[in-house]
Amino acid sequence: MNVAKLIKNQGLELVRFAWCDTHGTLRGKTLTASAAIKALDQGVGMVSTLMLKDTSDRTAFKVFEPSIAQDLPGFEFANNLLLKPIPNSFKVLPWAEKTGWIQCQPVFLNGDSVLYDTRFQLQAALDKLANKGLQMVCGLEVEFHIYRLRDAKHGIDLDPSTAAWPGLCPEVSLIHPGFNLLSENWFDMAEEPLRIVQHTAQALGLPLLSLEIELGPSQVEAVFDVTDALTAADNMVLFRSAVRQALRRAGYYATFMCRPPFDNIMSSGWHLHQSLIDIKSGRNAFMRDAPQADTQDNDARHTLSDVGTHYLAGLLEHAQGMTAMCTPTVNGFGRFRPNALAPQSILWGRDNRGAMLRVIGQAGDKSTRIENRLGEPAANPYLYMASQIHTGLQGIQEKLIPPLATNSPYGDGNEALNGQAVRIPNNLSDALLTLQEDSAMREGFGAEFLRYYSRIKNSEQQRFDAAEDKLEFQRREYFSRI
Repeated sequence: MNVAKLIKNQGLELVRFAWCDTHGTLRGKTLTASAAIKALDQGVGMVSTLMLKDTSDRTAFKVFEPSIAQDLPGFEFANNLLLKPIPNSFKVLPWAEKTGWIQCQPVFLNGDSVLYDTRFQLQAALDKLANKGLQMVCGLEVEFHIYRLRDAKHGIDLDPSTAAWPGLCPEVSLIHPGFNLLSENWFDMAEEPLRIVQHTAQALGLPLLSLEIELGPSQVEAVFDVTDALTAADNMVLFRSAVRQALRRAGYYATFMCRPPFDNIMSSGWHLHQSLIDIKSGRNAFMRDAPQADTQDNDARHTLSDVGTHYLAGLLEHAQGMTAMCTPTVNGFGRFRPNALAPQSILWGRDNRGAMLRVIGQAGDKSTRIENRLGEPAANPYLYMASQIHTGLQGIQEKLIPPLATNSPYGDGNEALNGQAVRIPNNLSDALLTLQEDSAMREGFGAEFLRYYSRIKNSEQQRFDAAEDKLEFQRREYFSRI
């Protein structure tokens, strides 16, 4: 793609050079067209502390102390990194006049990759898969909330006398009253903002399949077609940022916070559909031609190939360890409740939406896949997907066999371990402890990355623990920013 030629031919005046941070949020710099053309080759300087921020934008490391050279070599004294553009990511933004957009990855000034870059982490995981002749493909189901801003023109939430760190969340009203799943009437009521979502996604070339009314008030869902994993992660990052910007300009407010800070809401999840493809043949490596002899449909080998069965077992074996990558906010853990179409225990099921892992398909079905229902919509997609690869690969390497499928995802029954079903960690602090102790996470991400990630997320947890008003913390930390 000749990006410089596109910038000139389309008469663009500005180009945004964007990068995805640890939390899955886009940051970057906006350059004039002439400066942007030079930066395509030279890159753009970026202060290295952007990689060290918690969700409030506080730097979680003491970069001006001598120990930083040992703790984080290459990050001394808030020095510079370089954003290197990814040419085939270039877009023209449909909501901003004469403005282009290009995704970047940070590198050190000598050109070396940065271990803490989450996109680099997914690329490294995909390389491990490729060495085994496999490729990951993903489909996305993303629930989120859209509200109408009560004072879209003047912005009550932007009153300078109320500025704080983080600031107040906006005042909003509903776009539909909820509690009427897939209601055509509610869709018609919410059509204007949903059309903005549709047009924005399609103008950016994102593979949007459907927009749906979810059960909760003002809650909606977007479903995307299957792509390779890296493209799916890039699409998720761009989609979240784009729809928030386009909707805000039209007087609406989108949030990917799992549990918005209001009474009578429904939690939002991010359901990740995944399968592996044999690179040589192009065949779905999860598909079994015929059920294994002497198995019932509650046996994974009745539906999944041996590779798929071992992969499923790896996801289950290391589910506690992966949780902090799939649900990375304090707020997201409120979703794990019984009978809420969200998982509570580490179980799999055949087309069972109460189980953490849902196996979809049957022998001979080319679309056979595993749906992980553990994620929240605010998750960093690169880390979410990389965690699946690392745990699934360990299952394949160790030839693990999963237990039988559950028919009682919120009960104990025959899924019991010492009399009780194995539960998902119930808070971020516990999830971070299991993350650091998990063998697949340590081997996959490396101890250095896990120390870095845990320190940043522990900063968020510690501030939440210290907050006198826990709900106000979540309003400012998440609703105003995610």
